[in-house]
Amino acid sequence: MDTLKHYLPLCWFTLNPLELIRSVSFFKNNLIFYFIVEFFLQANMTDDPIESFYEVSFETLLTLLFIWVMLGLNRSLYGFIQVTAAVVFCSNVVSFFIIPVLVWLTISENTISYYLVGILLAWDYALTTYIFKRVLVLNIPASAVVSLIYAGFTYFGAYTLGQLVQ
Repeated sequence: MDTLKHYLPLCWFTLNPLELIRSVSFFKNNLIFYFIVEFFLQANMTDDPIESFYEVSFETLLTLLFIWVMLGLNRSLYGFIQVTAAVVFCSNVVSFFIIPVLVWLTISENTISYYLVGILLAWDYALTTYIFKRVLVLNIPASAVVSLIYAGFTYFGAYTLGQLVQ
């Protein structure tokens, strides 16, 4: 719980991920929670649990691979646990808010629910941009491009690999 309190201010753009506590157990728990939440969201969209399992597995592996390569190229691989935990934790926090909005969207298809999903996805993108900006010491446009590449690599890559397996 103490580690959670250290990571939570990151969601308000106030911390440097490399200065966070290095906790392997927190990292593992976040990764498991991330997998479960993403599986729930994916299964809700595709109606095929096997396909969802493949895509979420690939998405998780591609997330880990992207961050590992990015940090390796930046010669800051020592921060892999903190940075990956930060990215996954922020995604989990946003997902915590997205799930009820998606349920509301599915039930009512209210226009406001679409706007809320868009705002929450923009928040998730902004958090990833902020984390990459602080870790790689980039300006905002460059970190936004890295975040866009990250999103394309993980989500489009997972979808593509999932289709190849099926």
